[in-house]
Parts: sequence; C-alpha cells; structure tokens
Amino acid sequence: MSFEKIGINSNIFSALKTAGFISPTPVQEATIPQALSGKDLIVSAQTGSGKTAAFMLPVLQMLSQKPKSNNINPQVLVLTPTRELALQITKATAAYGINMPWLRIATIVGGMPYRNQIKALSKRVDILVATPGRLIDQMRSNKVSLANIQTLVLDEADRMLDMGFIEDIETIVKNTPKDRQTMLFSATIDESIARLAKKMMNNPQHIALTSSKQKHDNITQKLFYADNNEHKVKLLNHVLNESSLDQAIIFTSTKKGADKLAECLSENGFAVAALHGDMNQRQRTRTISQLQKKQIRVLVATDIAARGIDINGISHAVNFDLPMQAEDYVHRIGRTGRAGRNGSALSLVTNEEKHKIRRIEKYIGQTISTEIIEGLEPKISRTSHDNSNKKTNTEILLIEMKLRLEITHLENFLLQAKQKKK
Repeated sequence: MSFEKIGINSNIFSALKTAGFISPTPVQEATIPQALSGKDLIVSAQTGSGKTAAFMLPVLQMLSQKPKSNNINPQVLVLTPTRELALQITKATAAYGINMPWLRIATIVGGMPYRNQIKALSKRVDILVATPGRLIDQMRSNKVSLANIQTLVLDEADRMLDMGFIEDIETIVKNTPKDRQTMLFSATIDESIARLAKKMMNNPQHIALTSSKQKHDNITQKLFYADNNEHKVKLLNHVLNESSLDQAIIFTSTKKGADKLAECLSENGFAVAALHGDMNQRQRTRTISQLQKKQIRVLVATDIAARGIDINGISHAVNFDLPMQAEDYVHRIGRTGRAGRNGSALSLVTNEEKHKIRRIEKYIGQTISTEIIEGLEPKISRTSHDNSNKKTNTEILLIEMKLRLEITHLENFLLQAKQKKK
C-alpha cells in the first residue's frame, strides 16, 4: 500500500519521499483514509508507530485544498503533554509541508519566552501545536482565539490526563466550534479516556492498532540481577561498553537519581547527560539536540522527561530503577527499536525490586530472560528468588495448619465446658 493509494496527494507525497518515507505504517494506513473523510477518531497506538503522520498528513491535505485563510486564528489545534513532543510534532509537520511555503505553524509551550509566542500568535497561524497549560495562559490573556478551529487533535491523551490536564483540556475544547473534527490518540483507552471522548466527540470511530501490552518482538528484553546500586553501576558500565550499543537511554525513578547517575557515568568516561523536570526549557532543548546530533551517547532520564523522545539512534533502553507501574515499563522500552529497527531493553534488578518484575511479566504476558555477566555475578538470582517464594508459601501453609489446629482445640474446649454446665 502506498501513501497515494490511501488518499495523500502528490504534493505531500513528494515531501514524504524527500523525508525518507516509503510506505505508510499500519496506523497511518488505517487512520488516514478515515481522517480524510472528516470522521472523529479514537486511535489506540503506541509511540513510535508513526501516529504523528497519521493525524498530520490529513490535516495538511485538508489545508492545501482550501483557499488561503485571511483569518489569523488557527484552523488546526494539536494538544500534547510535553514541550519535547510538541517541538517534535512541529518539526515533523514542517518537513511534511515543505512544499506548502505559505504554511504557518506556531508552537505554544511552557518554558519558552512569552514574547516570542505572542509575536507568533499576532500573525496568521494555520496549525497551532501546544501544551494545555501554556495555551490556557494565552487564552486568558486574549492572545489566541480557538473560534476558527476545524480540526482538534489530542496526542498522547492518556499521558495528558495522568499529568492532571483534564480541566485544561475541557476548557480548551469548550472554546472550539462544536462542528470541528476531533482525533484522539492514546496508548491506552481506559474509563477516563472514554469519558473524555464522550464529552467532546461526535460518534467517533475506534481504531485499535496495538495493545499497551505489546511484546515488542523487535526488542530483546533481559534481566540482570544486582546485589545493590553499586553493583548496578558496575553492570551498567559493562553494558555501555558493548560494541553493539549506539546510544542508550537509562531510566531512574527520581530526578536526583538521574543527576547522580549521570555524574557517575561522566566520571567513568561516558558522554552523558541527564534529563528531568527540574531542568529549564533551554537545558532540556539543548540536551535533546545533543542526543539527536550524537554529541552524547547516554541519556539518563525520568519517565515524564523522556516521554515523547523519538530518536532512531537509541539502541538500548536500560531500567536502572524499575518503574512502579508495569505499563510504564512498556513505554520505557519503546524508546528503542524505533522505525522498525531492533533494540535491546535491559533491567537491573535488586532483591527489593523482584516483585516489580513479577508484575511486569504478568502484564506483558511473557517471562523476561535472565543473564549473568562473568565476573559480575550476583549473590541473588531468579532461581534463589523462586525458591525463597516456595519456602515462604510452605511457611504460610504451616501457619494456617497450626491456626486451624488451635481453633479446633478451642472449639473442643468450649464444647466440653458447655456440656459440664449441663
């Protein structure tokens, strides 16, 4: 199937070929024809599946088929959870619309100067890409009107709700025309997403391309058991020195942990940087740019900060700290194996984290293989862990038997006492 066969015109198709796109991904093939027909859509798709093009190509085609608007207010609004994702969508849209020189795109996100954003909004805007919080600020200042919106896109809607943007989203939607087209993209479709869709969409068509529990067949998943964090660092150093490693993203559970680990790896000679929510926008943008240019080989990040990073060169995703939620494990390892490439997802696990591995394996429906590095063998292992579980289960059974026996003795005693009274 080609882009032309699913309805993309030759002007945009030419730009896609220049950008290196050969044929549509499954999410693009399923979504684009429906979007071109003007339907409201709820699309369940993972990051890295090509969903940006799935909603942006129909938008560009719609704009190209209409007379140039004299209205300075945007016709298309794309809401995203993070600044990084908003900037990536803007960059991708500019590439797709390279043959549309009149096209104007504005990006409204937190952490960037108000003055520049106000200046961008003072001119005609065709497509507005924004994070909810900063857009609300501009709306309250009367710097932008959404009265001309014809297409509304919510990208990574589940993450926006997780980050507490539900009220902002509802306020934004209320300020757009009711007859707009709405497309909602989310890795998962739960009750909160369903409630939101019911409020803002008109008879939406559901498209489910992937499950959040997908096995990532192109990603090799491995466990390395460690005795403590010092042992984890030694294992990590070994992994980062592998010849097969191009670039790696390492996940920590805290911002402080990300800084500390990045400093440690830097002292060990790695080109490394940290990425987390305490960094200002300039620092975050510079770090992402350095990663894209391969000026840094290793990125140490927290979950929220890494959300939306789409860099093909990341060959390894490493869980230095395991996530609390099993679903976040799937999102993390999805940072590697992008654009059909193979990837490696490695998890460093201490005895205290083993319960998280059981939860993750149950969630993804597969057992993650365990590997041992010669010279860095752990004192603990999956086998010893499983045996300890069996011992614990036996102990619980013995306790239950003792309790039952004591209850039986108590019942007999009470029965005898009752009979003596008679």
